[in-house]
Amino acid sequence: MVSLSPEQIERLRQSGIRLDREGRLWHEGQEVTHKRFQTALRRWLDRLPDGRSILRLDEHRYAYVDVEDAHLLVTSVQWQDNRATLLLNDGTSEELAYDTLEQADDSAMYCAVRQGKLTARFLTKAYYQLAENIVATSDDDESFSLRAHGQSYEIARRFSSAG
Repeated sequence: MVSLSPEQIERLRQSGIRLDREGRLWHEGQEVTHKRFQTALRRWLDRLPDGRSILRLDEHRYAYVDVEDAHLLVTSVQWQDNRATLLLNDGTSEELAYDTLEQADDSAMYCAVRQGKLTARFLTKAYYQLAENIVATSDDDESFSLRAHGQSYEIARRFSSAG
């Protein structure tokens, strides 16, 4: 069995894969168009403890991915019993982590997903579905909160739209 140096392993981990702001995947300048492969890549998204975004196959096998904005997109929000369930563009769903909501200067809404490891940006349709329970919390309309399952969650300001 051939043993690779740490430097060789690092070079092999440079995947050439990029995730753009619109959620499209690219490999060395070519868009990845195969739907099942796109889904697989999105499901492999993860982060290392140092914050670098990766595509993880298992604990030891992973490759780096450049993320332009958010890791995933929230395609819709479903309200039931005053709780919000997010449908993500990797085909999974999860309850919103209410206290992670952030709004960028361009009004884009973000939250943490996958137990806080990744970021997700709300598409317009999902934003409006979430907005059903957003209220202004100041007279100047600068502060907002989300009302969900009997509580009010302040929406933080996001200073950078980088994932």
